[in-house]
Amino acid sequence: MLLWATWSVVSASVATAAEVRVAVAANFAGPAAQLAEAFHAASGHTVQISAGSTGKFYAQIRAGAPFEVLLSADEETPQKLIDEQLAVPGSAFTYAVGQLVLWSARAGVVDGDGRVLASGGFTHLALANPKLAPYGAAAIEVLKARGVLEALTPKLVQAESIAQAYQFVYTGNAELGFVALSQVAAPGQAASGSYWRVPASLYRPIRQDAVLLQAGAASSAARDWLAYLRSAPARAIIAAYGYGQ
Repeated sequence: MLLWATWSVVSASVATAAEVRVAVAANFAGPAAQLAEAFHAASGHTVQISAGSTGKFYAQIRAGAPFEVLLSADEETPQKLIDEQLAVPGSAFTYAVGQLVLWSARAGVVDGDGRVLASGGFTHLALANPKLAPYGAAAIEVLKARGVLEALTPKLVQAESIAQAYQFVYTGNAELGFVALSQVAAPGQAASGSYWRVPASLYRPIRQDAVLLQAGAASSAARDWLAYLRSAPARAIIAAYGYGQ
């Protein structure tokens, strides 16, 4: 509460409004857009969002991309950026804990227990690149835990990001795929198709950390944005999209 009170005072003056350049993990694009609107209404600051894979953002930041804040899909990347002196020490924190789902755009395809994985009654299964995207790595863990990875490997369709994995399923290029809960069950909207909310016991927690990058170290707007993400109003929005905290 103290942090929120401090943020409210610091950000109240629209006269000092500025723009914050934020790299956002693809799974969090929807919540980030809503958070940016609420933050702008309260502070006057504008948040410029770029959504994509955490792995690619890491490479871009190392190459000098002028992002001021990273909302990562994992906790390792922000720490690597701090270790490499590309992010501000002590600024990283977990803003969300992701929820993996197995989803089909068609009703009745995915059952409530994920038994469809063992049935093999499909041709393509989409997932994000496990080397770049934590949700993709989590999907591989689930397939291993269910004992079906070897059998399903020929059917795997690897996407660049979880956003592209969603598109593969949405367009019918894959009958089903592993995506984030926030992509299929937005607040106030009925979930389309069918999905299995994968038990958290089948994969390591997807702790998504935010970090202040060196490009934003001197930006009060960037610091205000990070403080806002830890406020009660922001936490409520994040929880509404199905993220743990």
